[in-house]
Amino acid sequence: MARKHVLPDRLKPGLRLVFCGTAAGRQSALQQAYYAHAQNRFWRTLHEVGLTPRLLAPSEYALLWDLGIGLTDIAKFAYGMDHQLPADALGEKAAAALRARIARAAPQHLAFTSLNAGRRVMGAKAVAGEQPQPLGATRVWILPSPSPLAANHWDIAPWRALANAVRQDQGAGFR
Repeated sequence: MARKHVLPDRLKPGLRLVFCGTAAGRQSALQQAYYAHAQNRFWRTLHEVGLTPRLLAPSEYALLWDLGIGLTDIAKFAYGMDHQLPADALGEKAAAALRARIARAAPQHLAFTSLNAGRRVMGAKAVAGEQPQPLGATRVWILPSPSPLAANHWDIAPWRALANAVRQDQGAGFR
């Protein structure tokens, strides 16, 4: 019997941008919504950098498809803080499975929502910002985590740079 994803992949061909975290947090798993912790900056940041026309609630995550934005995680079968996950949840098999899902969807941009997530797929020496190596034709970004646990490392500038790149690639597609 196939295991069920904690949160459904929101991937399909033709997306402009896909955000990828390490795994759903406890609140996200309980609420069945991406980035659901009340103190997580994800939804506020998307609106502040102009990727959404209004502030969306986590429960409205499905609306992102209408904006050309998808969502996924590396660990699809486990949830919690990174250090609480089973050892293999963020391992090479999980990273390879993510690469395969991204290759099938082929979004224009893939943005990891933490340095840890980005390094799991792009290599241990990856740094924040746009990555020099794409995944196929997909431009790859590593962003500072919007999690409240990473507040001391928060910087909105890479999120703005990503939003600007998405807008440039799409012309007037975003405001």
